[in-house]
Order: sequence, then structure tokens, then C-alpha cells
Amino acid sequence: MKLMASIKKELLLLFSDKVGLSIMFLMPLLLVFIITIIQDSAYKMVNENKVSLIISNQDKGEQGVKLIQLLTESGLFEMHAQNQLQSHELKNYLLDENKLTALYIPENFSDKLKEKATQISETLTYELGLSEIEKSNTAIILPNLHFYHDPVLQENYSYSITNVIGSFLNIIENELMIESIYAEVGIEKSPNDFKEKIMSNKIVIDRIPAKNDEHMINPNSTQHNVPAWTIFAMFFMVVSLGSNIVKERVNGSFLRLKTMPTNYTHILSAKMIVYMVVAVLQFALIFSIGITVFPLINLPQLVLPSAFSAFIVMMLMCSMAAVSYAMMIGALSKTQEQSNGVGAVSIIIFAALGGIWVPTFVMPEYLQIISNFSPMHWCLEGFYILFLKGGSWSQLFPVIGFLFIFIAVCQITTYTKLKLEKLI
Repeated sequence: MKLMASIKKELLLLFSDKVGLSIMFLMPLLLVFIITIIQDSAYKMVNENKVSLIISNQDKGEQGVKLIQLLTESGLFEMHAQNQLQSHELKNYLLDENKLTALYIPENFSDKLKEKATQISETLTYELGLSEIEKSNTAIILPNLHFYHDPVLQENYSYSITNVIGSFLNIIENELMIESIYAEVGIEKSPNDFKEKIMSNKIVIDRIPAKNDEHMINPNSTQHNVPAWTIFAMFFMVVSLGSNIVKERVNGSFLRLKTMPTNYTHILSAKMIVYMVVAVLQFALIFSIGITVFPLINLPQLVLPSAFSAFIVMMLMCSMAAVSYAMMIGALSKTQEQSNGVGAVSIIIFAALGGIWVPTFVMPEYLQIISNFSPMHWCLEGFYILFLKGGSWSQLFPVIGFLFIFIAVCQITTYTKLKLEKLI
């Protein structure tokens, strides 16, 4: 009965804290929606939408046209011809028209490619003994194509586009090489079927996510973001719970409780139970939004893992870790301002190190080591194992083990601090 009375009291305190409730429920919903929409749009831009590419072709030969044809047929680009623009004018046009990319093909593009192909074929036929005249090995400098991009375009995206253009240039160069070799050995026209076999003989790379359950859907923006930002928001209960504990310590509520026929263990237990329920409700709310609402706004639907019991355990362990950390911050802080400041900043640091914002694999090695001390890293790793890799219990044991240690340290620290202050 005493525990139930304490739980009712904590519920009243919780619902009276409108700011804390908004942080715990509205903030994660906004974060999940905004981040998922942004990342899904970026994914579609790279994989589905065409890239707007302005072309200025100053080449008078066939190869410039051939390159434009290959780029168009690839389906990756939305081509816009601006052949009247020179290189420096194309750059200014790109900035003035707020476009992302532009390609300038110089006027001697075809001639230099043919000269290079002819030189290589002549050298090859001489080395093979098919020609008695040694040809000149004077280096032929190929013209540079100019690829302009808006400075806001990320570097890795620019590299991806230039790599695509480079692959088409290789096709053109190889085709010219074959024609030059045939001409050098006295065959006027190279067989089209031979050229097609050479050009089409490409090894296809299958992109296969390494996951234990082959029936799981492929990773997408929803599977990544919904668990990640739910964890981030759940740990932000430190603002409400930590402040709550500090307030009771400062205004003497703890001391008054000692004069009453109750045990402060009941109060702490009530706080833990109430905020554990809040954390579970956060999970239920955000995950249900991912399942039901996301498909309605053209976002990938959240798919729960098949190992549902492991999912429940991870949810409870993460919830307990967040509650325990919030209680420790509340016990160690001397004022509400200190609790709110230290709690919020530490959660942001944990999120940054834990891979919530930036994947840990892109961090320097020393930061990857430090990230192992972030509880959010292990919470996120546990959900990634379930949601993205279809992992088993054996893969979850290290995650559960670290979270258990983290919870124990937080609980012991909280108890020891309150005991030293003779509050319990």
C-alpha cells in the first residue's frame, strides 16, 4: 500500500511537469519525423532521383556526343544543355541558377582521345611484331573535363558523380582502342559484335546486407532512426527525474519522509517504476508511429524484429539504464540548474559518442574506443543487432552485460550519495 501511495504521488508530480512531459514525448516524435524524412530524402536523391547536370559541350567530334548519350541513357542524370557557355561562364551560371552540378567538355576532346588510342594501338602492334615501324612514344596530354559543383554538395556525393562520369569515359576510350587496333592491323572496320562483347562484359556487384535473418527487410532510414532517436529522447528524462530528486533534497522532503512511517526505498522504487513506465510508453508511442504513420507519409514502415522476447528485454534494459542515470545525476547534483545542465550536456555527449548522430565507424579510432563507455552506444548496438542484423541472444550478451554494469554503477552511486547525506 505504501508503494502504491508513493507511485500515485510520483504520477501527480510527473503530470504537473508539463515541460518535462513535452521533452519526453513531443521532442522524440519531432526528432524521429524530421531526421527520418531528411535521411530518407537523401537516400532517394542518391538512389532514385535524377541528378540535374548542366552540360556545355565544346567538342566538335563524336566522342563528346557519345559521352552525353551514355550519361543520358544511364538514367542517373537530368541533362540540361548550355553549349553556348565557356568554362568560366558555366561556373557562374551554376551559382546564379542555384544548380548543383555542371560538366564542361573541351573542344579538342575527341581529337586527343583518338590520338591517344592510335598511339597505344601502334605501340601494341609493334611490340607484338605486327608492325615493323616503331612509333613515337611522345606523351599525349589528354584534355581535362571540368566538373563544377555547388560548394554545399557533400564531397562524397561529388566523388560518386565523377566516378560515374569516369566509368563512361573508360567505355569510350576502350571502344576507340579496339577500333584503332583493328585499323592498325589492316581491318577497316571492327566487328560490332566483338565491341559489344567487350563493352558489355562487366562484373555485376550485388549489394547484400550481412544479416542473420534473410527474411528481414533491408536496412532503411526508418530502421536506423526510430530506435536511435527513441533512445536519445528516453535518456533525456534526466531533465525531469533528475530535477525532481534535487528538488526533494533541497526543500527538505527527504528529511520529512524520515519522520514518517515509511521507507525512502519505497519513494525511490516508486520513481523508478513510474519512469520505467514512461520510457516504455515512449517506445510504444514512437514505434507505433513508425509502424502506422510513416507509410502514410511515404516513409519506409518500421518492421519489428522476429526475436520479440529479445526486443522486450532490450527495451527494459535501456529504460532501466536511462532511469538509473537520471537518478544518479539527481543524487549528485546540488541544484536543479546543475542537474538540468549537467544532465542535458552529458546526454548530448553520450549521443555524439554513441553513434546516434554520426556512425561510430566513421570516427577516429580513439573515439571509437571512447564510445564504448557511452550507454547509448550499447543501447543502439542492441537494437541494431535486432532490427538490422537479425541477431541472436548470443550477440546480445555483451550489450546486456555492459548495460547491467552501467545500471549497477548508477544505482550504487545513487544509494551511496544519499546514504552519505543521511537522507536514507
